Amino acid sequence: MPASTPATTGQQHCVIGVSTKMYLGYQASLDWLTAVRAVVAARAPLPAALTVFVAPSFPVLESAHRILAGSGVVLGAQNCSTAAGALTGEVSPALLAEMGVELVEIGHAERRRLFGETDAVVAAKTAAAVLAGLTPLLCVGETVRDTPTATAQFCYEQITNALGRGVHLDSVMVAYEPVWAIGAAEPAEPAYVNDVVGRLRESLRPLSAAGGPQIIYGGSATVGLLPRLVAVDGLFLGRFAHDPAAFGRILDEAIHRVSR
Repeated sequence: MPASTPATTGQQHCVIGVSTKMYLGYQASLDWLTAVRAVVAARAPLPAALTVFVAPSFPVLESAHRILAGSGVVLGAQNCSTAAGALTGEVSPALLAEMGVELVEIGHAERRRLFGETDAVVAAKTAAAVLAGLTPLLCVGETVRDTPTATAQFCYEQITNALGRGVHLDSVMVAYEPVWAIGAAEPAEPAYVNDVVGRLRESLRPLSAAGGPQIIYGGSATVGLLPRLVAVDGLFLGRFAHDPAAFGRILDEAIHRVSR
């Protein structure tokens, strides 16, 4: 999965992704994946300018690859190791790639806060993912709301620190997730997100040969948000999209966006 898929002429490319975290058990995950396939099939063929991905729990990745085969839905993972070998309990990027995973979430706020992942760990995982042929989905965002200028600078530093091992910016995708908005009753205000992402794009543009990475928004995203986020390339959804019907409503908004 290219990190910067060219948009169809006259259209902005849109990415809609979903992470199940650990909210769904094994059978519930399989049922959800089957429902996701049906939701996508009901709207097939999806526009070329729309990418859809899902990131279920590690134990269901093999089943997910089988269920989603031929659907056009990209399979992602929620985390990866820094390398293969003697790292008990970890999952290497190479193994994920062998299982059909194309994208991997790296540096999520929960990984940083609960598991102590530093910028150095994020950089090591990013490099390992790229080496394995995966697209890193770099999760960035401020813990406390700040000015758009300060927040954009903070996110810029998180991204550039992740590229410290020779990884090029055009190899990654970015999820802007204000930590204070994750799990909140409401997402961050669209005007704030647009301002932050617009400033972040400006700062990243000189580092890219392709105009900069795709940037999607995550953090309590719901129906009606995507049309108001003019600066972002899509949404990274959580619990809202664990309801397949709700996921379908977001897809309809994305289809409308790229079909205008």
